[in-house]
Amino acid sequence: MDYLLSGGTVYVGGGFVCRDLLVRDGVLALGDSVSVGREVPVLDVRGRFVFPGLVDVHVHLREPGFSYKETMETGTAAAARGGYTAVCAMPNLNPVPDSPETLRAELERIRAGAAIRVLPYGAISRGERGEALADLAGMAADAVAFSDDGRGVQDPALMREAMVRAKALGKVIAAHCEDERLLRGGYIHDGAYARAHGHRGICSESEWGPIVRDLRLAEETGCAYHVCHVSAKESVAAIRAAKARGVDVTCETAPHYLTLCEDDLQEDGRFKMNPPLRSAEDRAALLEGLLDGTIDMIATDHAPHAAEEKSRGLAGSLMGVVGLETAFAVLYTRLVKPGVLPLALLLEKMTEAPAARFGLVSGIANGAPADLAVFDLDREWTVDPAAFASMGRSTPFAGARLTGKCVMTIVGGNIVWEDRA
Repeated sequence: MDYLLSGGTVYVGGGFVCRDLLVRDGVLALGDSVSVGREVPVLDVRGRFVFPGLVDVHVHLREPGFSYKETMETGTAAAARGGYTAVCAMPNLNPVPDSPETLRAELERIRAGAAIRVLPYGAISRGERGEALADLAGMAADAVAFSDDGRGVQDPALMREAMVRAKALGKVIAAHCEDERLLRGGYIHDGAYARAHGHRGICSESEWGPIVRDLRLAEETGCAYHVCHVSAKESVAAIRAAKARGVDVTCETAPHYLTLCEDDLQEDGRFKMNPPLRSAEDRAALLEGLLDGTIDMIATDHAPHAAEEKSRGLAGSLMGVVGLETAFAVLYTRLVKPGVLPLALLLEKMTEAPAARFGLVSGIANGAPADLAVFDLDREWTVDPAAFASMGRSTPFAGARLTGKCVMTIVGGNIVWEDRA
């Protein structure tokens, strides 16, 4: 269907302009010379902001293998409600996508059930066991990048070999950085809260140590290297220094690390994720890294679990929280509105930057796919997990009062979500 989005404030070219957008045959037709031609329906978006669709390079959609946690339908419906038009799906599935054959099972689920664009990761190692390389070449045509997310690659020789092969294939290695020798049974940050409440802590070195190792390997191999879910100040410093040396590295952090810290912890599984919420000093370093360009993008690490799996408190619950339906509003409310982060920079971190690194298309331009998100930045709402499209309900932002609501999401010109409230 062709139509005109009329009266919105549009984010284009790093700024905001009031203009109409014509959607024709699933793409954008822009420019003063463009004529609407035959009469088309007009969708009135006055008072709303029109953004490129959000892009999340780190989500867990749980299929195939774990449909009791999330399905392709529910996960991508949640993404659409949050304004996302493209997500990259992590490979800790059953079967693990470590060959063309096992990746095919995930691709079939994507084709059958995805409401938005879903690009799968291929695993770095067979079965994500860290023992032998997966068939990277065989998956390269269909995998957006390679990752063993959920587990760190412990063997530096295996990681180096993966980087060499990924470099030859023109693919990114996206690393979950975690030294298992340093975990020692920990499950929250090894800080003041853990000591005060008798919990086992996870030291920051378990994250930044593997990052330092991998940065050295990336420098040696020339591999395009991406660090997942950065949470520690030492990690930010190491990545900043590596960028200054010319290492081909990018990184992401998540909304919960930018807006919460260990001071916000409660004795509830909805505050348990990996890596954990760290100190206020770590959070400040993440914000500094976001502002100075060290941190390239924001991803949710959307990780749904069944309610029972998140009901065992900090010690016993599984790690992971959901975030697709709250990410933009949390960041807009807690960082943009108070003046910590410019809106244009937030959008760059959630659209153009992740798309550019992972070879996706993002932006509002003539001939570009009509992948758009329409937001009401004045809409106030309260986070109610029971109303989520996601099957996951565990979020540290439950009950939070937020501002900024996605009211329409468009993928390839098709309206895949509309809030008629």
